[in-house]
Amino acid sequence: MAEALAVATKNHPQIEAAAAAFTAAEARVGQATANYWPQVSLGADWSKGDIYLTALGAIKETEFASTAVTVRQNIYDFGRTAGATAAARGAKEAAREGVGVSRQDVVFRLKAAWYLALAAAKQVEASRQTVVAREKLAHQAAEFFAHGVRSKVEVARTEAALFAGKSLLIRAESNRDIARLELANAMGLETLGDRPLAESATVAATVPTELAPLREEALAARKELKRIAALRDSATGSLQSARSGYLPTLSGVASYGNAGPTILPDGEVWSLGVSVSLPIFSGFATQSQVREAQANLEGLDAQQRDLRNQIVKEVEAAWLGVREAEARLAASAKESVAAAESQRLAMERYREGVGTIIDAVDAQAQALSAETSKIQAEYDRAIAVAKLDRALGRQ
Repeated sequence: MAEALAVATKNHPQIEAAAAAFTAAEARVGQATANYWPQVSLGADWSKGDIYLTALGAIKETEFASTAVTVRQNIYDFGRTAGATAAARGAKEAAREGVGVSRQDVVFRLKAAWYLALAAAKQVEASRQTVVAREKLAHQAAEFFAHGVRSKVEVARTEAALFAGKSLLIRAESNRDIARLELANAMGLETLGDRPLAESATVAATVPTELAPLREEALAARKELKRIAALRDSATGSLQSARSGYLPTLSGVASYGNAGPTILPDGEVWSLGVSVSLPIFSGFATQSQVREAQANLEGLDAQQRDLRNQIVKEVEAAWLGVREAEARLAASAKESVAAAESQRLAMERYREGVGTIIDAVDAQAQALSAETSKIQAEYDRAIAVAKLDRALGRQ
């Protein structure tokens, strides 16, 4: 499993997509903070034409050319840049937590697929042993019939039971192959090939008897809550940036270059100044932006409350699932032992000629059913523990 987990966390497309989203969010932080830095541009222009000069009262041919380097520095914008930066940083942290969420989802999916594949392989082996037992029973019935001890009906019944067992084996092998495909997909691969799966260590019972500590652990550790908190920080920054749209901006501008009446400028020009811009009316755009930001913030608050309730429900359901799986495993283990002994006794009685074929076939079917239930319960418990770990946000 350790090897499978390493492959999945390295290659799974879901994790790669989340990592790419984090990289994009990180780049948007750089875009938001760009306004703190001076903006430098290089410009050049040339024009020639006939224009009307009012002072002369006539049309005159003109030619003008200039080149200049312009530097613009935002001095103070009453929170526009700060709000945009806070929004971008919050989105970046949310994307970072999103990578963790994707990683945990992939790990849980892989564990579930791993245990299902192991269970399917064991069920194939149980079905194969049942086929072997029914082959022996069919051979015994044929021997009895040859010696005139039993009727032809018993031979037919054992053959029917044998073919039913082979049908179950074929189905079990198909389920095993499908489970291996699901495991490969959970690892981010197309196929596992012929690689065998190593049996995992037994999952220890570490489930506390009280729910309260588990709820507290989940609410403190779940990355989904941390992602919502980061998105809320981002929405708060967006609200700050939107509200600053009512306020002025103060910036400084400086330029230096050359200008002249020919295509090759022959004189130095420069300028230095400060500009203030105060929005008066923007078609209600600022009001709408503020309303949108407030609505987003309120929506995230509602999502946070809903997510907390959902996490508490997931923890309790997973905790109950582990307890149920443990109880079912204990019962199915005893049932399997009893059914195996019943099968052994039924086969012995039939070989001795005192048992019926119906008893023998029924005992075989019961033994297979009990062993299948035990295998399923064993891995259901392992999956339930993995589900509880996911609900608690454990790594």
